[in-house]
Amino acid sequence: MKLPREVAVMTLPNATLFPQALLPLYIFEPRYRRMLADVLAGNRMFAVAMQKPGSSREKPMGVAGLGLVRAAVNHADGTSHLILQGLTRVELTPAVRYRPYRVHGIRTLESPPCDGAAVGALVTQVRDLLAQRFQLGLPFPFPVFSQPGEGAGKKPPPSLPAKDILHYLDNLATPAQVADLVSCAVLSVADERQKILETVNVEMRLNHLVRFLLADLRRQNKKPT
Repeated sequence: MKLPREVAVMTLPNATLFPQALLPLYIFEPRYRRMLADVLAGNRMFAVAMQKPGSSREKPMGVAGLGLVRAAVNHADGTSHLILQGLTRVELTPAVRYRPYRVHGIRTLESPPCDGAAVGALVTQVRDLLAQRFQLGLPFPFPVFSQPGEGAGKKPPPSLPAKDILHYLDNLATPAQVADLVSCAVLSVADERQKILETVNVEMRLNHLVRFLLADLRRQNKKPT
């Protein structure tokens, strides 16, 4: 799929669009209604960026998720519901324009090769930490996640038991997919999800994820029973 050099950017507080994840959105602001109409008439792509924390103006973070509109339902009042599928991480270059909605140039962020043995060990550690979460009775709210390609498996429903979810993770095509899926499903802190999104190196990404999961388990263990 050929990616554009410039895309519309939707800036949302606490929002993270990971590659291959499906993000449901409700479009109601006039500027984003215009954006959606233009997107649907074009390549059906736009980026979702988290708003910079503490910014008095609506300013996007530098790394965003580029998505493809898979389905859109327009309502009589001009609002719309849509499903956006994450395609890839992108770096936003300076804005091309701000009105009626933001348009930025983009640069695709590709993961460099890394140590297969080290990455495999980190994936095993992530799996073990998820198993500990299940033992504590913590939820694993599966995101709506699309896994195209060989060996990707099917998307499990949210009601799957822990052993089946772990088995599903074992059959994901790449460690990068494991890192993104688990981060999307488990990390409730927006800054942590954004950190994972911004980390292009898969080994470093998994290291961050392990650290976040360990910290969450410590917090859960300290809660009164």
